[in-house]
Amino acid sequence: MKLFTRLFLLPALVYTVAGCAGSSACIETPDGKLVITALTDNSVRVQMAGNMAVPELEELVYTSKVKAPALKVEDSGDAVTLSLKDIKVKYSKSADALTFYNAEGKVILQESSRNISESQISGAPCYDVTETFESPEDEFIYGTGQFQDGYLNIRGLTRRLTQVNTQIAIPMILSSKGYAVLWNNYGLTDFNPAENCVELKPVEVAAEGHLVNATGTLGNKREMRFNSCFEETLVIPEDGKYSILLDMGQAMSRKQYLAIDGKPVFDITNTWLPPTTSAIIELSAGEHKLEAQGVRGDKPKVYWDSVKDSTTFHSPVATRLDYTVFAGSADECIAAYRKITGEVPEMPEWMFGYIHCRERYHSSEDILENAAGFKERNIPLDVIVQDWQWWGKYGWNALRFDEEHYPDP
Repeated sequence: MKLFTRLFLLPALVYTVAGCAGSSACIETPDGKLVITALTDNSVRVQMAGNMAVPELEELVYTSKVKAPALKVEDSGDAVTLSLKDIKVKYSKSADALTFYNAEGKVILQESSRNISESQISGAPCYDVTETFESPEDEFIYGTGQFQDGYLNIRGLTRRLTQVNTQIAIPMILSSKGYAVLWNNYGLTDFNPAENCVELKPVEVAAEGHLVNATGTLGNKREMRFNSCFEETLVIPEDGKYSILLDMGQAMSRKQYLAIDGKPVFDITNTWLPPTTSAIIELSAGEHKLEAQGVRGDKPKVYWDSVKDSTTFHSPVATRLDYTVFAGSADECIAAYRKITGEVPEMPEWMFGYIHCRERYHSSEDILENAAGFKERNIPLDVIVQDWQWWGKYGWNALRFDEEHYPDP
């Protein structure tokens, strides 16, 4: 299946523009109907689906009932322009591409390519969608949630947007060029996906074990863990900056170690690590030795690609291509985002104080004794967290306190 398609040099086609519903406009393109919907004065939602019947999903993101402004639509023959107060969208018929402008008429974002192809998951029909935007070299891009890779500016960085313990993926970016993009997809999304992959092979070395404190469904335990080693050769075609994504091959990872030519790129050991991590590094043309270390069950792969002047979102499972573009400053973009997705309630005053948490407490008596210790030492404390395993004899996450240890929760 071809996932990436450049849609230029098109044959002569008939394009039609018509109001779809309310503040929406429809544009017939070579690959289907492109629907552009006004959300606020500075934001528009872009959607495209093919002719295949795909089950609709519950709306979980655009939940606010906001009166949408009217779109002003103009067809000049070679382009269709859709205008709002603070954002304008122009569709080029010859290039089959969208360009977004701010209130002053300045280009803030340009579409390079889009692709929507039929696919399936577990026998159910779906679409495989990809959207690529141009990204000038002087752009700074922020967002996609809470990751441990240490990057603030993620322009060109490859990230896999998955939800796991200690990692929160939010498919939205903010740009120094005066725009934001919210990618609307409930499933797996790759941000700037790397097209090349190297699967590292295990090597026989003397196993070196170490005893660690671990947590399991029955409680705390001590267990022996053994490191595994993996190697492979990476061939780089030319000197330059490359985005590297290390995938340890499990739902969660406990060790992320990758060295290139003996120099560590990643070296993190933690009980709760996401399965992937990323970096941008300089590499010279030629062969490079990859060495990874992991734990039992790891199957490390290294995805790599040169850093390009573009930003790409790719979702292998989707009901349609679906994203929103916001124009303006960071505050203006976030204000519009909040307006269409729901206002965030103000947090109570006690949430701004000290929240004390540790792996867990073992009983009500344990909690009260610790809380009393804070009071005796005059240390301010607003929240104390039990965390987990309060269910005891009732089993994993039973949502019921074990009365033996918590007689009056």
